[in-house]
Amino acid sequence: MALQDAEHQVDTALDRPARRGLAFENTFGGVISFLRRSYSKDLAGVDLAVTGVCFDQAVTNRAGARFGPRAIREASTLQAADPPYGWGANPLETHRIVDYGDLAFDYARVQDFPAALEAHVATILRAGAGSLVLGGDHSITLPILRAHAAAFGPMAVIQFDAHSDLWPDDDMERIDHGTMMYKAVKLGVVDPARSVQIGIRTECPDYLGVNVIDTFEAHRIGPEAVAAKVRAIVGDAPCYISFDIDALDPAYAPGTGTPVWHGLSPNIVAVVLRALRGIDMKGADVVEVAPPYDPTGATAVAAAHVATDLLCLYCGCRGARE
Repeated sequence: MALQDAEHQVDTALDRPARRGLAFENTFGGVISFLRRSYSKDLAGVDLAVTGVCFDQAVTNRAGARFGPRAIREASTLQAADPPYGWGANPLETHRIVDYGDLAFDYARVQDFPAALEAHVATILRAGAGSLVLGGDHSITLPILRAHAAAFGPMAVIQFDAHSDLWPDDDMERIDHGTMMYKAVKLGVVDPARSVQIGIRTECPDYLGVNVIDTFEAHRIGPEAVAAKVRAIVGDAPCYISFDIDALDPAYAPGTGTPVWHGLSPNIVAVVLRALRGIDMKGADVVEVAPPYDPTGATAVAAAHVATDLLCLYCGCRGARE
């Protein structure tokens, strides 16, 4: 860490002179943004926009994921002064990454929320930037996928999760974090044959053609083999990664609404994500972080590391814009 810089840097999310470079601001102070990136609504020339979606009105169990984006941003300050480890490149130096702030919506008009989110993400994509979304419950992924499918066609999805979210629900007006993938497949925004779910350990009556690497298989074959299977399934299709924090075992991420034991370890996830370099990744999200159920903050720390690795993976899939 450059202590001489730490003495002078504060609130770099507001007054950073450039959109590239590390931040040496004290982790315990200042205006919080993801990895101390600049807050900006100007997407001109931006490679990746990080945005928060503070919505948890579609949960089936414990609410609290509305506080996830704030907690993930705070946890990310622990990493902001160092190049991301083990990637062989530093997108914080090479790519223009901004914190686009949070989606504004009327919490009392839940029925209007999906369209507002879809439009929010579509704005980012039209500007030529990628989106990294901090949730929020997992229902938010459906509007995000709709925006991506409109831009890129049906998406291959890599979903890290304890639950398939494929439970039947043909009422397309319902908003439910347990049925969003069912609707995404039925609406044609997801290509199930090119999609894969990793870490599943709850029952599902019909996977609708989506490939599954459950948690027993993931532990048995190891992360390198998991990544190889994922790459073979996804191929060169445009790809979206959705990471539900309950994919991790509750020992590592207790702060979530529907924890399930025998989950993935951070060791597996870190290796898998690094081994996916080269896929045609178009965007990603990290969802279901519910800080009220984790007084240690470990869940938010894990989510911040996942989000940082997703950022590295996205930037590694494409060069920086001129």
